[in-house]
Amino acid sequence: METGPARTPLVLVLAGAGYGQQAPLLRWSATIARESGCAVLAPDWTVDDAARADPVGFVTQHVATALGDRLPDLVVAKSFGCSALPWAVANEVPGVWLTPVLTDDTVRDALATVSDGEVAVGGSADPMWRPDRLPHTRARLVTVDGADHALEVPGDWRRSQRLQVEVLSVVEEQVAALVRPGGRR
Repeated sequence: METGPARTPLVLVLAGAGYGQQAPLLRWSATIARESGCAVLAPDWTVDDAARADPVGFVTQHVATALGDRLPDLVVAKSFGCSALPWAVANEVPGVWLTPVLTDDTVRDALATVSDGEVAVGGSADPMWRPDRLPHTRARLVTVDGADHALEVPGDWRRSQRLQVEVLSVVEEQVAALVRPGGRR
């Protein structure tokens, strides 16, 4: 039986409210995906008061508009962008969830239902990273010691950079799983 050409995996990269696509973790995540042979979709948005009032609705609408009828193979999202978790769970799209706001019940509850192999990363100095509020999840939870909500260590740019390399290695692992023969989708 003959098969057609392999479909290029699609990685959806979602920004935070104050952490845009040009910020280090998202910029390098997109680069990792592209250099691995994936297509990258990274919608821009402006988070206003209405978006803050309904982050899940705002992100879900932007994701639907950006994707059209295609589903991504992986989501890499930062903070506010992690409001895509309920959408991702409903559509069975795995993710790397960078600093999900675990003080938001909707985000936390969605992360509690993700599939094996997903990863959520937060900093021990981030008051919104509350893995103690998430006693049951199949996601791998990674706590970056001393890091704040930007996954940086204030006053120590060298340590911040080293820690972000470790976080980006997690993204790289997830992207590599997409492009391996017999990968995720």
